[in-house]
Amino acid sequence: MRWFAYMASRLLLKLILALVARTIVLHRERTLLPGGWMLASNHISHFDPPFLGVACRRKMDWMTSKEFYDDRLLGAWMRAVDTFPVDRERPDRTSIRTALQRLAASRVVGMFPEGGIRDGSRSVLQRAALRPGLSALAEMSHAPVIPCVIVGSDRLYAPKMWWPFRRARVWISFGEPIRFAGEGKEARASFDAAFTDAIQSLLGELRTRFGLTDEDLPQSSDRRKGRQ
Repeated sequence: MRWFAYMASRLLLKLILALVARTIVLHRERTLLPGGWMLASNHISHFDPPFLGVACRRKMDWMTSKEFYDDRLLGAWMRAVDTFPVDRERPDRTSIRTALQRLAASRVVGMFPEGGIRDGSRSVLQRAALRPGLSALAEMSHAPVIPCVIVGSDRLYAPKMWWPFRRARVWISFGEPIRFAGEGKEARASFDAAFTDAIQSLLGELRTRFGLTDEDLPQSSDRRKGRQ
């Protein structure tokens, strides 16, 4: 039933996103990596998980902020598609244990290591510091991490982008797997640096191939809505 719920939701989201956005995906084949691994992406809007879930070739189990489970109906649906809650404000042993169990079961765990929606200098796209969760999970699980960049989904905060035939442009690029090496604080810092470098490389490729400008890069939701 969970697989059916996930695939039905994925198909519905794919149809909706096709109506409101033109999505360009680079290196999609990298998400066919077998075994358990983590997808780690920058986070620019609430629309990112659907875009990334549709773009990825494998089923994704998202780590999702626990606030989304407060609504009974929404929480039930999110559990049905195999997401699991995480407390972003403090160390969450339960979510870490769940992530490790799913990686050990050869599943794919999706997460946003910035700890929330970020733009400008707060974003890993501009080398902002990451939360410690990604490197800690990579060290404990020994699972590879596929870095990912998404650009353009924040344009859907503008109501006009939902009008017929407007279709926002969204770009997604998947990187080569990164594996944790060593142990301890220095090894985690080295892993974070390698991840950030990979994000910069993916963003640079998108900018070069598609002529992305600063206006295409993440903006605040208020600015996209025309409030700033």
